[in-house]
Amino acid sequence: MKPVLHARPEDLEKSAGIVIRRHPLQPLRELFRLRMDKSTARVGVVTLAFTALFGLIAGRLVMLAVTSDNVSETRRATASEISSARPDIVDRNGEILATDVKTVSVFAEPRNIVDKDEAVELLTAVLPDLNASELREKLGTKKGFVWVKREITPRQQAEVHRLGIPGVGFLPENKRVYPNAQVAAHVLGFANIDNVGIAGMEKYIDGQGLQDLNGAGFNLKAEDLKPVELSLDLRVQHIMRDELVKAMQKYKAKAAAGAIVDVNTGEVISLVSLPDFDPNNPVDALEKDRINRINVGVYEMGSTFKAITTAMALDSGKFTINSTLDARSGLRYGKFTIGDYHGTHRILTVPEVFIHSSNIGTARMALGIGVDGHKAFLKKMGQLDRLRTELPENAEPLVPPRWGELNTVTIAFGHGIAVAPLQAVMATAALVNGGWLIKPTFLKRTEVEAREDAVRVIKPETSEAMRYVMRLNAERGSATRAAIAGFYVGGKTGTAEKVIGGRYSKNKLLTTFMAISPSDKPRYLILTILDEPQGLPETYGFATSGWNAAPTTGNIIERAAPLLGIPPRFEPPTNAFPLMTKLGAWGTR
Repeated sequence: MKPVLHARPEDLEKSAGIVIRRHPLQPLRELFRLRMDKSTARVGVVTLAFTALFGLIAGRLVMLAVTSDNVSETRRATASEISSARPDIVDRNGEILATDVKTVSVFAEPRNIVDKDEAVELLTAVLPDLNASELREKLGTKKGFVWVKREITPRQQAEVHRLGIPGVGFLPENKRVYPNAQVAAHVLGFANIDNVGIAGMEKYIDGQGLQDLNGAGFNLKAEDLKPVELSLDLRVQHIMRDELVKAMQKYKAKAAAGAIVDVNTGEVISLVSLPDFDPNNPVDALEKDRINRINVGVYEMGSTFKAITTAMALDSGKFTINSTLDARSGLRYGKFTIGDYHGTHRILTVPEVFIHSSNIGTARMALGIGVDGHKAFLKKMGQLDRLRTELPENAEPLVPPRWGELNTVTIAFGHGIAVAPLQAVMATAALVNGGWLIKPTFLKRTEVEAREDAVRVIKPETSEAMRYVMRLNAERGSATRAAIAGFYVGGKTGTAEKVIGGRYSKNKLLTTFMAISPSDKPRYLILTILDEPQGLPETYGFATSGWNAAPTTGNIIERAAPLLGIPPRFEPPTNAFPLMTKLGAWGTR
């Protein structure tokens, strides 16, 4: 019989006549049994496949590690555009004062730029204001993200895009703009190129939680944020700034400032300080003469402080509206003699002390109250502590460290203590609004809201007396040049010699005027300040407040009062000061 080559097991079994019982899974075992002649090749193929797979994974991990910083930085930059949105700022009538506009900035990924010198050459050709050496240094780093130029124009974007430089791209951003330029600059402040508030109400907004939300990663959009409504009236702001600019030019003053405050709500309707700056170009704000003189400057307010002293005397009960004070001769303190600018050299009633702006009479009233009583009253009126409002910028008043009788005498008529003008405005408003000290605010609010935190500081009767003497001063005293017909203006002038090198300078004056309108029921207090005004031929060489600050205030009132809802009344109100008439006050008889 011929041999059977490669015979199958079942054939051998059949030929031998043997029947072998097989395991039922035997065919499956046969399927997976390795044959020695093929096993080595199969193991090699599998090993090669796994090696390639792990190599691919490892390469991808390396690539991700190399580019992760780049990706994250780009993502962070993109996210910052969304989170840096700011709410609009509007005036009390809804007019836009500050808003965001969309702009585009150019960025680069230095790791992805092949020829850095060529990139620098091309970019500086279309963006000539770039510094080539600084750009080359940026692109020479190993960073994944650098800014090339912030806030470019659409035309510049198109030119950079045409360059087609790999690793150079664009990111949308929010740019803060101020449509009214310098108007209200000291109130608004400004935001930097990253849209972060740096000063004024812009900084206040960030402090109310906007930056915390941004830092937490909330993708805020401008339309998601409620506009911030200020107390300012843009129309009145324009008027005040215009009149102060004219006054600076006319009286050759080095600076000017002004404010209008609602005496019943504490709302600041207008605030101007000149020279000012354009918040669209905030570098100008760094100039030393660009300060907010109403909030940050501290000054001796001169005779406007006599209103506070007079109210203190009347409210104490030690003096009445008909009390008399001896102004026949000066007050002698050591080597100092206190005299009057325009001396009457006679006995004066309280209203006469006010309208003649008598230093002697005012000092005698303060001495009648005493040093401790004087200090306590000024403390109550908010004149000895820093005034804090929504504006981050504010100043500490300058108060004598040792306060004796001589200090009380000079402070009584506005020398020897320096306060922020807004502090003095707050106190004077309390003198005429019925006696309520209301903290000023730059946010719109109602009278009901204002009264929630208001503090009564003088009696209503004292407040009427102060309205009366301020009106009398506009009729017969130093404020006649501010007495615009129809608006029943009252007020007090103030002229202070500036301290230069530790001494009072006779020819460098700070002139101030505080007006109220209408005097019978005041709604607004108007403050005007001129720094170092000069005497003119039409002022007969005088540079005191009655000749410059007072008429400037009158011009402001004449233009602004109709917009503030004060209609002209060409017939004086009847029985405007009933208590003063009843008491037979000087000037009512």
